[in-house]
Amino acid sequence: MSEAPLPAIRSLPSWLLGRAAARGRALVAAALAEEDMRMWHHVVLSAVRDLGPVAQADLGRGVRLDPKDLVGVLNDLQAAGLVVREPDPKDRRKNAVSLTERGARLLKRCEKAARAANDELLAPLSAAEREQFTAMLLRISAAAD
Repeated sequence: MSEAPLPAIRSLPSWLLGRAAARGRALVAAALAEEDMRMWHHVVLSAVRDLGPVAQADLGRGVRLDPKDLVGVLNDLQAAGLVVREPDPKDRRKNAVSLTERGARLLKRCEKAARAANDELLAPLSAAEREQFTAMLLRISAAAD
């Protein structure tokens, strides 16, 4: 009789990474929810801070988010007073997105919450193991790009 497929699948690194990623996403999502934020809102706020003012199309490409989905996220963020969209000074036909002071303050709280959630995710590892694990994940991710 052959081995049941579930133990074989559950031993695959891809399976284990997927499970760890799902737990990480759940922890971060719960932490962001405490700030009334969702994952994509946090990603976009962070990108606007790093790239801003940034053309809306460039922002979408930078975070790899479909333009229609990006518009929805930006609408939410703008309605909450976290970003502003104004004509791009380089090309008035485009919108440039910038972070407001309120958005910057919220982003700092979200980053703190996300770091705490990641600390919880990696709690079973020592500091040295965390560093090594993160370095390995970076190498795996770089190979995908």
